[in-house]
Amino acid sequence: MTYAIECRGLTRTWPGNPPVEAVRGIDLVIEQGICFGVLGPNGAGKTTTIEICEGLQRATSGECRVLGLDWQTDAERIRPQIGISLQETRLSEKLTVLETLTLFRSFYPAGAEPSDVIAKVSLQDKQHARIRTLSGGQKQRVAVAAALVGNPRLLFLDEPTTGLDPQSRRDLWKIITDFRQSGGTVLLTTHYMDEAERLCDRVAIFDKGRILAIDTPQRLIDGLGARHVVMFTVDSADSGGAVIPDDFGSELPGVIAVRRESEHRCLSVLQPHLAIPALLQQIADRNLQLTSLTTRQATLEDVFVHFAGHGLNEGTEQRSR
Repeated sequence: MTYAIECRGLTRTWPGNPPVEAVRGIDLVIEQGICFGVLGPNGAGKTTTIEICEGLQRATSGECRVLGLDWQTDAERIRPQIGISLQETRLSEKLTVLETLTLFRSFYPAGAEPSDVIAKVSLQDKQHARIRTLSGGQKQRVAVAAALVGNPRLLFLDEPTTGLDPQSRRDLWKIITDFRQSGGTVLLTTHYMDEAERLCDRVAIFDKGRILAIDTPQRLIDGLGARHVVMFTVDSADSGGAVIPDDFGSELPGVIAVRRESEHRCLSVLQPHLAIPALLQQIADRNLQLTSLTTRQATLEDVFVHFAGHGLNEGTEQRSR
């Protein structure tokens, strides 16, 4: 079959002293007709990998094929079939929404009517408004509309909802879902784990230029062996200043793993109703004071921590893009 994206042994090294290995041997295959999520912290190599797939950068080594074609020899055949919305899209502030999309539509030999795309992103009442008058969420919808106006088969969205309010995020989620349901393929990078769980059929977890895991969101979460997380903090003032070990709680019933997140301690557990009473008893036996306790279901962020050994905002190396 022809894949939407196929990368084999992909690398990208930035010159410097020492050189920066932004992408370190990526193997990635994305089927057509799905929403594929790329997750990871800043500096993980996500944007560099995506820009190679978009034809905006050249790989140092390895192979990248898009819709069965190679950027080196088939660039003119690839471009009309893809749509791209970058992390930050700067549109002409003086043009109206309709003028902007009419301009972008002129770049393609075939495509959609600008007014139809405006309706898809729910901006009919703003089609004659100048870009400078739009809110951040509205500008982001225009940027996605510009990526859609050529009727692409493959849509690249690089952190499209970063900085948006909750309603604007949901508006964009619907646009992405509608495109996917119409048979298009979406490659989405995001920092938001709830977004990836909701939108993506499959996800790849990136860290330090490598892929740590690829699967459906649910199978990755199920692979942790525990569906619940207990987060708590304790105060050792009443225990005579005794040091609390990092593996505190690891021997409790049903606890699969223990980790620290700043001042919080996190237990991955099978049965919260067994683990929590035992935890409270252990805290009391050590003369500790419980200062907070919450429970939640396991998420893709827990999967990332499991594979990477640190949180999404911890331990990142020099930013690759």
